[in-house]
Amino acid sequence: MHKFGPDPNKAFPNENIKSLCYIKNIITRSNIVVGEYTYYDDPDGAENFEQHVTHHYDFNGDKLIIGKFCAIAKGIEFIMNGANHRMCSVTTYPFNIMGGGWEKATPKMEDLPLKGDTVVGNDVWIGQNVTVLPGVHIGDGAIIGANSVVTKDVPPYAIVGGNPARLIRKRFDDKTVEFLLELKWWDWSAEKILANLEILCSGDLSRIKELK
Repeated sequence: MHKFGPDPNKAFPNENIKSLCYIKNIITRSNIVVGEYTYYDDPDGAENFEQHVTHHYDFNGDKLIIGKFCAIAKGIEFIMNGANHRMCSVTTYPFNIMGGGWEKATPKMEDLPLKGDTVVGNDVWIGQNVTVLPGVHIGDGAIIGANSVVTKDVPPYAIVGGNPARLIRKRFDDKTVEFLLELKWWDWSAEKILANLEILCSGDLSRIKELK
């Protein structure tokens, strides 16, 4: 153990919990970027997180970007832009990838509904069996309910759920959210986080003004 918490550079921060893996330490793809302390929890192989990022092709240029201190439960699927089919033509069928002369119908990049990077903020909790569609941005502090399909952007500190995922409620009032977004505790040093840990984990919101 590090002096100020677990080692963020270890794949498995707790040797007794092999289902929990710090994602940034097992990533092999350059088009996936993950912050420190973000974990994937899956008893069937947390180290296989990249298998849950599908249709992710370099030629599309899109990235999956995940912030720090996110908690991602088993069954996650990030569907990237490579899953999109041409929709401006009579048929959406991808003839070109089948070969046999059908390559002549290969779509141009501008004909594909590419939606850019998929971005997950910091301190986001994603429940079990969630699907996130291409180009979605999930704000800091958000919670995504289990079995949800996230089709559009999620505001910071919002709780969403369902298929498609809809706003259930805000976690805090607007003033508190503004304070937390300015605070950006996830960018603090490990020493500072440890010193403020009890307040960060307290249910007494009146204490957040003590954070410094």
